[in-house]
Amino acid sequence: MWHRRMMQGRPDDSRIHRRLIDSLYVEAMLLADEARAYFDEGGRSDREALDPLARVAFSCESLKVTTRLMHVIAWLLTQRAVAAGELPPRDALHPSRRLGAAPVSDGDAVSGMPAAAGQLVTASADLYRRVARLDAAQSEAASPASPARRMLDRLNAAF
Repeated sequence: MWHRRMMQGRPDDSRIHRRLIDSLYVEAMLLADEARAYFDEGGRSDREALDPLARVAFSCESLKVTTRLMHVIAWLLTQRAVAAGELPPRDALHPSRRLGAAPVSDGDAVSGMPAAAGQLVTASADLYRRVARLDAAQSEAASPASPARRMLDRLNAAF
């Protein structure tokens, strides 16, 4: 709903949307910088202290964090381009500009990781989930389902 209002050009909604996107962008960039510093440098001793299998899991989870954050940042840059008038809102709905799929972390692997690594995994997954909700809302606002489809969806969800 909020995106439909933004697409209709209501200035208040547009400013709120821009602030939200800017805030998420800053959060994503800070988290990406923190993850890079930890996984590339600061976490080296943490990684070395792990057994070989846990070290592999550590490396895999660091890649998952990076993937999630890069998808989020790309989506947020698209939203910023729309807000700046550099990209038409309809172009932001193209599948290539939507939020990319993110790998799911292995809960057991994460629980066995050093605390700092686990916090980065959790923070990146949380940020990704929040942005995914915005992406889904944007898609729904752009192409609302027919009343019959919504009824069928509610029936399917109930059973």
